[in-house]
Amino acid sequence: MNFSNIIGNDEVKSLLDNLIKTNNVVHSYMFVGPDGIGKVLFAKDFAKMILCQDVDKACNHCSSCIKFDSDNHPDFMIIDSEDGKSIKINQIRFLQERISEKPIVSDKKVYIINNSDLMTVEAQNCLLKTLEEPPEYAIIILVLSNENKCLSTIKSRCTKIAFQKLTNADLMQYANKNNLEVNSSLLSASDGSISKLLNLQNNLDAYKQLDDIINSFSSKDIVDIWNNADILYKSKDNINTLLEYFNTVFLEKLKSTKDDKYIKAVKVVEDTKSKLSSNANYDMCIDNLLLQIWEDFNESYNRG
Repeated sequence: MNFSNIIGNDEVKSLLDNLIKTNNVVHSYMFVGPDGIGKVLFAKDFAKMILCQDVDKACNHCSSCIKFDSDNHPDFMIIDSEDGKSIKINQIRFLQERISEKPIVSDKKVYIINNSDLMTVEAQNCLLKTLEEPPEYAIIILVLSNENKCLSTIKSRCTKIAFQKLTNADLMQYANKNNLEVNSSLLSASDGSISKLLNLQNNLDAYKQLDDIINSFSSKDIVDIWNNADILYKSKDNINTLLEYFNTVFLEKLKSTKDDKYIKAVKVVEDTKSKLSSNANYDMCIDNLLLQIWEDFNESYNRG
């Protein structure tokens, strides 16, 4: 089976591999699933197999595969947002110009529109014309995370391939393969996404500081906790991500201990996120967050 270098979504691998082997590839697909799980990698491998000139698809030695691997294949193109905000109608018109030209190397042409949920309505309506009457040699793959942003007319003309978020075992496999330092909390906080795992890994020192704060609730005075919580006070632009990590750890500890103080802690975090979204005083919110969690963790001490 191909897709051997991609981690997870084995059912999708089998499905796409079978489509190639049975010569059952259709003109348009939607690869839908969470961000950071490898959908573009799947789309590129699928494209390489479609374009391959050998009976054993993705042979890696035919002219098509060589050109594909060198990012120099005239029958393949990826379109993505140029500004990170939208895919505009002029980009789709460019695709239509290219797609009208017959293949040069392979029997087919493959076009991937990455982050296609960023297409403007005008761009989608423009693309619709091609999806309704595609050239016989053309395959278009839309890669996206939120299909609700796509017009129903677009969705109805594409075969949907649903991707699932990666398991913790998948993420651990990736981490081991790439010599990444991870623990159960980081895996849970990654929520099945390699891109989230890498973001956490790139900010490992910050998350270690959060672990220290969490572990100190039952062992230190609240003043000490306030004094050693700079990571929270100085991370206003990224606070929701850090607070989500708090709750990931609390929920993990709840599963293992069944201690309801972790339920209370999760509620405090969610209340804090709500207050911050309402533009409440930032430092005061962090003060109260830490104080309330500390009080719940030291309830028996306080009663005494």
